[in-house]
Formats: sequence, C-alpha cells, structure tokens
Amino acid sequence: MVWFEWQVATRFLREGKTQTLLIASGIALGVAVIVFISALVTGLQGTIIKRTLGTQAHIVITAPDKVLLPSVTDGTVFRELQPRPQIIEPILNWQLLLKQLQQEPTLKAVSPLVSGAAFAIRGQADKTVSILGIDPVAFSKIIPIEENLKAGQLRLNNDEAVIGRRLADDLGIRVGDRMNIVTSSNRSLAVRITGIFELGVKDLDKRWVFLSLRSAQNLLDLNGQITGIDLQVKSLFDAEIISQRLQNHYGIKAESWMSSNEQLMTALKSQTASTTLIRFFVLISVAFGIASVLAIAVVQKQKEIGILRAMGMSQHSVLAVFLIQGGLLGMFGSLLGALGGMGLGKMFAFFARNAAGEPLFELALTSELILSTTIIATLTGLIAAAMPAYRAAKLDPVQAIRYG
Repeated sequence: MVWFEWQVATRFLREGKTQTLLIASGIALGVAVIVFISALVTGLQGTIIKRTLGTQAHIVITAPDKVLLPSVTDGTVFRELQPRPQIIEPILNWQLLLKQLQQEPTLKAVSPLVSGAAFAIRGQADKTVSILGIDPVAFSKIIPIEENLKAGQLRLNNDEAVIGRRLADDLGIRVGDRMNIVTSSNRSLAVRITGIFELGVKDLDKRWVFLSLRSAQNLLDLNGQITGIDLQVKSLFDAEIISQRLQNHYGIKAESWMSSNEQLMTALKSQTASTTLIRFFVLISVAFGIASVLAIAVVQKQKEIGILRAMGMSQHSVLAVFLIQGGLLGMFGSLLGALGGMGLGKMFAFFARNAAGEPLFELALTSELILSTTIIATLTGLIAAAMPAYRAAKLDPVQAIRYG
C-alpha cells in the first residue's frame, strides 16, 4: 500500500514541475547557506582556538594562595586572603601530585614546569627573559616546540638552552653560540644555544628561554622544586570543569584556558549564537515555503483527492501522500543545498587567501555537518507538510469532487 502512496506523491510532484523546482531551489539555497555559514564559523573558531592554545596549556597548576587568616575588626572576625608575596612559590610534594595527575582519565598530557624571570646577556646586549625549565618530551605534548624549530634541535642537557627567533635576532645569536643568564638574585648560568624556535607570537619569541628542569631549578635556587604543572585535557571545552575539580580535590590552584581567555570565550559564544539564529530562521523559511506549496497543491488537487477517497483511499493514505511529498522536497533540496554549500566553501578557500597565497583558514566541511543538515532539512519538510496533509486527509470526497 505504501508503494501506491509513493506513486501518487511523486506523480503530484511531477505534474507541478514548476512549483516543485522552485521550492526545491529555495530549500537548496537555504541549506547551502546553512552549510557554508556553519562550516565558515566552525572553521574560524577552530583556527582561533588552535592558534590560541598552540602556545599555552589547557590548564596550568600552580601553588595555592596563602591560607585564609582570621582578623578582628570591632569584635567581628573576618577571614581575609593573604596576598601572594612577590617570590617564586614552589609546589609542595610535586612528584606525588605529578603521578596522581598522570592517572587522571580526563587528562591527555602532564608536564612539570619551572618558571622565573631573568636577564639574557651576550656581549654588551641584554634582554629581559622568562626562564622555562621543562622536560622536553612531556612539554612537547603540551606545546609543539619541536614542530616550530627554525634551527637546531630541542635538546636540553645541562647548560643548554633553546630560545625564540626574535630573542636570537636581538642578541645576534645562532645555534652553537653561548650566552649568560642572570637572575635578580645574581645567580648566573652560561648556556649554549642548541635550538631556535618561532611560535608566531612576538612576546613569546622574544622572551621565552627553555632550559632543562635541573638547570632551571639550580638557577632559580628552587632545590629540586617546581613552580607549575601544565596539563592538556582530552575534551577541550571541559577544561574549566576539570580545573575546578582538580583544584578542589588536590588543594592546588588550577586555571583553565577558558578562564584566562574570557574575551575569546565571549567571542566564540557570540559566534555560535549567531550561527544558531541564522540556521533557525533559514529552516523556518524553508518550512513556510514547503507548507505554502503543499497547501496550494491541496487546493489544486482536491478533485483528484476526492476521486481517490471515493475509490476507497483512506485518510491515512492521503496523509501519507503529502507527508511523502514534504519529505522528498526536503531531502532533494537539502542534497542540492549540501553540494551548493560545499561549492561555496571551495570558492571561499580559493579566493580568500593571505599575503603568502595560503587560505586564511580551513573550513569545517565535515561529513557530520552535511549529514546533520540533510536530516534536519528533511525532517523540516515532513513537519511543514503535516498541516496541508491533515487538511487533505479531512476533505469530504463528495464536496472535493463537486467543488474541485
């Protein structure tokens, strides 16, 4: 019986070729806009996040703030947060904490870190720098320094260092040269440069100096302690929740990339909300288009519907005929629109290029996006067809034949 309803539905669509073509084209245009805008915004967000997190950890763990101390004012006891002194605060029992964090199922990478300020000196030139003592293997899982090396290699034995390209240019240093690092407490270390990196962030390329953990600990007089632990999470947008849980569980201070980049998060949320609104209103337009075309079809075909009903066709079958039409219009229109959206994406990637001739960013034209948009548009067609289909099913056969 379903086959008969399918035949009637397709025949009605073929008889109204112009209407069918127009509504299918309208649906295709709407779906193309949805696919292109979604791919554009998702790709832009992915690029922004990648560039932002390409130079920072997802979560940074440091020593907790000083404990709350009681103070008395007019007989009332208050609890105040003791301000952090301007000295390097090491993380206590960091080896045990590191092992515990490595067992956390939500974390992908864990890297101990020693950081502090110093001066880099070569000849008569000196620059303020940030010392980062790292384990090269662990740290590379957080920030891909090795992938961004412009010269040399990421090797950090004792008294060896890797520096940024801008710092190397400022001091006139090449791989194999030596420079001195001096802290504010007059502790110094002569290092040989084994690698030069370029992360694409001016401040980092001018200030970061990588040493081994032991060299940084000795230079900053930390006696085997560390000042931070960098983490990479498996689910990027769960970083804030994970950081709060770790902070409460381990009694440390944990700051996620989401809390340290509040303006970025606001921009991403605004982009997502705008895209959602665009998709919603386009789908509403598609739904009204399908509903209006099928409503006209009911009026035009009411005589045929009356004859079919008089011949024994049930109300459910008439309902199915128009639902099938709505579903077919939504499906074919969405398939054409998906192809159109992909074409728009290819055109954007071809014409929108930077000074080096490379695409500004990669659009997220994924199979999931195409499939989800096609399914949603098809379902929209079915929903939009419901009212005209119900009206057609309720037509009185005698009245439909008489006035059709």
